Amino acid sequence: MAMADGRQASARDHDLVVYGATGFTGRLVAEHLLARYGAAGDLAWAMAGRSAAKLAEVRDLIGAPASLPLLTADASDPASLKALAASAKVVITTVGPYQLYGEGLVAACAAAGTDYVDLCGEPAWMAAMIGKYGDAAKASGARIVFSCGFDSIPFDLGVYFLEKEAQARFGMPATRVRGRVRKMKGSFSGGTAASLIATVEAAARDRAVHKTLADPFALTPGFRGAPQPSGAEVAEDAAAGSWVAPFMMATINTKTVHRSNHLLGQPWGRNFVYDEMMMTGAGPAGEKRARATARREAIQNAMIGFAPTRALIRRFVLPKPGEGPSRAAREQGFYDILFVGETADGRSLRASVKGDMDPGYGSTSKMIAEAGLCLARDVARDAVGGGIWTTASAMGDALIARLQARAGLTFALENG
Repeated sequence: MAMADGRQASARDHDLVVYGATGFTGRLVAEHLLARYGAAGDLAWAMAGRSAAKLAEVRDLIGAPASLPLLTADASDPASLKALAASAKVVITTVGPYQLYGEGLVAACAAAGTDYVDLCGEPAWMAAMIGKYGDAAKASGARIVFSCGFDSIPFDLGVYFLEKEAQARFGMPATRVRGRVRKMKGSFSGGTAASLIATVEAAARDRAVHKTLADPFALTPGFRGAPQPSGAEVAEDAAAGSWVAPFMMATINTKTVHRSNHLLGQPWGRNFVYDEMMMTGAGPAGEKRARATARREAIQNAMIGFAPTRALIRRFVLPKPGEGPSRAAREQGFYDILFVGETADGRSLRASVKGDMDPGYGSTSKMIAEAGLCLARDVARDAVGGGIWTTASAMGDALIARLQARAGLTFALENG
């Protein structure tokens, strides 16, 4: 792997490398790092991508000095990925869909003992990577952490936060937790949509992918818990005080939450039950909105399942590389997620996670940046060793503190 000026990066030159910095989300990650930590302080970070010229353009665009290192690496070139991993303590990658472009970097980081964070929302690929590289990561000391954006940090850490509070107040876990998206403004990222399309196409080629997507315990090999709610039906949720409708990201988030419980040693119970839905309000108006939301979701899923429609989405709907919503649109976005927990003896606790920017871009870019820094600076290797982790199981309280201090998230109790 060469630097843009032709020099070769030496071993572990960089605390952090943003791979995919010429893409829109990768650029936002770099902007956050520059604004928060500068380019010449005690954080040694770099930007990486396929084109040195495009990386230089991004460096100028975000106002970084010429001294900020630029590294060239390509998902189709294993040697460049190996060199990238060897040069960094932590790699942040925004290069997806991961099932198309991600495996080489996971393999390189697992072999090199390099920590890794991504924005993956592709459970079938994640399950495959756990099986293929989990042992290598344990052996090398690499901490591999998937899903460090809107899927699944607010949900994974939201449940973790509520469960810690339940233990502190009641001396027992909440064995039933409901995740409810109360309010949200802003779009999902183009990367999320591209990953969804890639997953649909993978499922069309391989029926085993269907099974993985439908299995709430697909990311907990060797463990199966209690039956889980489907999350596919409109219902009146008395615990949340609202009608609820299906939430498109529940498929990945619920699997991540169950993996966290598994990796932490089942502290929330072997029969822990968790689901996610969208809140639409109380009464007849709420029911009407819930049914309309469910119909839209069903229509969208059907359209994405139709190959000619996917081609049109790729051509006319998905953002072009390097494109995304304006700063004003990102700053006008937000989200508010409610968690309702119930203990085995009937006591309840409510908590919320709120984000101050749109979920798909503004908040996601800050979350993944701080997740990478959390591994680099806050989580000792003798506390969390190598393996394929979740944000809750690897970083927990340390990441919550970072997100509240530096990424615009708020974790709070609403009763108790």
